[in-house]
Amino acid sequence: MKVIMTGGGTGGHIYPAITIADKIKRKHPDAEILFVGTKRGMEKDIVPQHGYPIEFIEVSGFNRKNLLKSVKTIRDLLAGIRQSREIIRRFKPDIVIGTGGYVCGPVVRAAHKLGIRTYIHEQNALPGLTNRMLEKHADKIFISFEESRKHFRHPEKTILSGNPIRVDFLRCSFSGNREKAGIGPSDFVVLCFGGSLGSETINSAVAGTIGRLAAEDGVWLNFVTGKSHYEKISRQVGELGLPSENRIRIMEYVHDMPEYLACADVVVCRAGALTVSEIAACGKASILIPSPYVANNHQYYNAKVLADAGAAILIEEKDLTADKLFDTIMRLKNNKEMLNRMGRESEKLGRMDATEIIFENLDI
Repeated sequence: MKVIMTGGGTGGHIYPAITIADKIKRKHPDAEILFVGTKRGMEKDIVPQHGYPIEFIEVSGFNRKNLLKSVKTIRDLLAGIRQSREIIRRFKPDIVIGTGGYVCGPVVRAAHKLGIRTYIHEQNALPGLTNRMLEKHADKIFISFEESRKHFRHPEKTILSGNPIRVDFLRCSFSGNREKAGIGPSDFVVLCFGGSLGSETINSAVAGTIGRLAAEDGVWLNFVTGKSHYEKISRQVGELGLPSENRIRIMEYVHDMPEYLACADVVVCRAGALTVSEIAACGKASILIPSPYVANNHQYYNAKVLADAGAAILIEEKDLTADKLFDTIMRLKNNKEMLNRMGRESEKLGRMDATEIIFENLDI
């Protein structure tokens, strides 16, 4: 059996594809899986690190602000379709699975035209332009939020699967990881991060709470700044003169995010589709600050799904201040009933079986 996986640009598109590919390999060890991406996306590094071969095509996104630049996009699209057709004819896949990002467009379209079964997965509550355009070329559409269904013209094709997440997030133990980290069972742990690159806005707000959080008994802060912000934040925290033994941990990046998430009582972060899915799968309360700089403001709609269910508190970036963030954190710390209720509602939204649902609906 041969499978082409295509998706790229950001980790939110790439990691679900890798998780699906891993599932296929576990069930069909002899399966041949090829990724197709672009050299500009994160997939060029992430996919080989996970042991999968990858080939590249030329494709770029439309520039809505400068239509002249979109001429190149059309030229790239035509080249991408031609290159996709060549890869597909050479590799001869049984199925093609797209997980988002503009690289999916030419690959899924070419596969459909060649009579190959195609599937797409939409991570966000508000579907992206590429997947909406690919709807007519897909045999089945996997969605992560029920709210997505109404945005597709063929709801009979849609299957609610959830977002495929790494099994590491499902295996982590609250008490086991706290003991490993030296955190007491009754301590209150806040985990803050702004995505793989970090967020200057979130970092600034969190930094403004550190002195007050450090003064609170039993409060821990695990603060992931992102590499480019680490030195600045570390310098700011150093100027506070906190004792060497304190419960404030500043990190530029963490590789074992499942363990840190397992330890947390509340998570402060952006609202990328994969992030909110991991939070929900772990049953965590969250304070979500969606990025206003993403296409179609889709992080806001992801956050709104959790907020409307009572699983999260949504703070728009324009309203974010250190004082508001600190007050919100302390409100959750001092109201265990509210915190626990948010965790329960989050867990209800969590999909532990997303990868299984997708695999079972692939015609292989």
